[in-house]
Amino acid sequence: MTNRAYHLLIDGTLHPGATTFDVINPATAQPFAQCPKADTALLETAVAAAKRAFPGWAATPAAERAALVGKIADALDARAEEFAALLTAEQGKPLDQAIKEIRGSVFVLRTFAGMTLEPRVLRDEPGNRVEEHRMPLGVVAAITPWNFPLILLVNKVGPALVAGNTMVCKPAPTTPLTTCLFGELCGDILPPGVLNVICDENELGPALTSHPDIAKISFTGSTGTGKRVMASAADTLKRVTLELGGNDAAIVLDDVDPLPVAAKVFEGAMRNAGQICVAVKRAYVPAAFYDEFCDELARLAREMVVDDGANQGAQIGPVQNRQQFDKVAALIADSAAEGTVIAGGAPLDRPGYFIPPTIVRDIADDAPLVREEQFGPVLPVMKYDDLDDLIDRVNGTDYGLGGTVWGRDLDRATAVARRVVTGTVWVNQLMAIDPRIPFRGLRQSGMGTEMGQEGLEEYTQAQVVNAVPLA
Repeated sequence: MTNRAYHLLIDGTLHPGATTFDVINPATAQPFAQCPKADTALLETAVAAAKRAFPGWAATPAAERAALVGKIADALDARAEEFAALLTAEQGKPLDQAIKEIRGSVFVLRTFAGMTLEPRVLRDEPGNRVEEHRMPLGVVAAITPWNFPLILLVNKVGPALVAGNTMVCKPAPTTPLTTCLFGELCGDILPPGVLNVICDENELGPALTSHPDIAKISFTGSTGTGKRVMASAADTLKRVTLELGGNDAAIVLDDVDPLPVAAKVFEGAMRNAGQICVAVKRAYVPAAFYDEFCDELARLAREMVVDDGANQGAQIGPVQNRQQFDKVAALIADSAAEGTVIAGGAPLDRPGYFIPPTIVRDIADDAPLVREEQFGPVLPVMKYDDLDDLIDRVNGTDYGLGGTVWGRDLDRATAVARRVVTGTVWVNQLMAIDPRIPFRGLRQSGMGTEMGQEGLEEYTQAQVVNAVPLA
C-alpha cells in the first residue's frame, strides 16, 4: 500500500490531483502514503461532470441503476481484504473491525439496490386520480468523516444513486484513501460523471457546500461543522441531511445482573476506540451496585489489548488523528480533578495516538467529560437513586442521537426508553444500526433521515400529479 498510487475520480477518469498530501498511520504517527489533492478547478470539473451526467443517469431505468449499485457491492466484496488492510492503515481500527466495516458496506449497497420508489396513489375516485411520484434531485455532495470512512460513504452512495442522483464525494483528509480506492472501483462500473471523488485538506468544503449546481448535501461529522454546512447551503436553499454528534447515555436499571451488563456497556463505549457517533458516552448506574459495576468496567479496561490494528490480537487501536488525540487526552486530564480515574488515565508512552480504555467514576453531571462528546476511549460513570430524576439528567443535553436502556423487565425498560429524547434508543442491545431501519438525530445531533425507505426518499423530491378529465 505504501508504494501504491491513489487517484481522484473525475468524470470517469482517474486523476493524480493538482498536488498531494501525506496520509498518517495513527498507529505510528508517520506518513505511509500520499493522497491526491484537488484544487478549485478540479472541484469545478467534478461538479460539472456530475451535472452533465445527471439527465442520462436519472433517465436510466431504476432497475438498471439498482443493478449497477449491486455490481459495486459485488466488486467491493471481492476486494474486501484489500480494502480492510488499507482502512486499518489509515483509520487505525483493528483488522477484524475493518473487515466488518467492509462487509457492512457491501450489505448496505445491496440493501439499497433492493429498494424501489414506487408511485403512491393518494386518491383514486371516478374522475380524479392523484399520484405521488419521487424524482431525483440532481447532484449530491457527500461529505464523510474519519471514524467509519467507507460505510458512512456508502450510506449516502447507495440511496443517492438508486434514486437517480449523481454525486461528488469528499472524504475526511485524514482517511481519504479507502474513498479513493472505492472511486476507482466505481469508475469501472458507472457511467462517467455519475460518481466523482475529490480529496482536500479541508479547503474545498465551503466551495462545495455553497456551489449553485449542488442540489443536496449529505454530511456526517461534528455538530460544529454541521452548523457551518447548513449556513453555507442557505443561499441556494439546498436540501441538507446532517448526521452529527451525540452524547449517548446508557441507562442501567436496577433489575439487571450488573456484571454482564457492565461488559455490554464497556463494549458500547470502547468499540472503535470510542470513535462512534452512537457509542456509549456516559453511563448511569443504580447506587445499589454502582461500586461493583465500576470495578467490573475497570477490570475490563485493564485487560484490553491496545495496539496497532494491523497486529494480531489488537482489540483497541489508536485514536485516529493528532487533533482528536489531544482533545481526548485533555478531557481525561481534566477529569482527574473532577472525578476518580479507576483505569487508564494517560496516553501510552509509545509512538502513535494510543489512549488506553479509561474509566472515570464519581464525576458530576456538569463536568466537561460528561457534557461534551469525548469521541474517544473514555467513559464517565454516574450513580443514581431516583429514576424520574435520572431521566431529567439524561435529557439535559443539547444532543439527541442515540442511547441504550438495560433492564430485565422488557416492558419497563421499553417504557424508560420512550422517555429518552433521542432519535433512536436501543433496549438491551448495542448500536443495532440496520440500513433497512431509518436513523435520525434530533436537537443538535442532526436533521433528516439516513437509511431505510425514508432515507432513500431523502434523495428525492415528491411530485404530486393530480388528474381529472377535461371538461
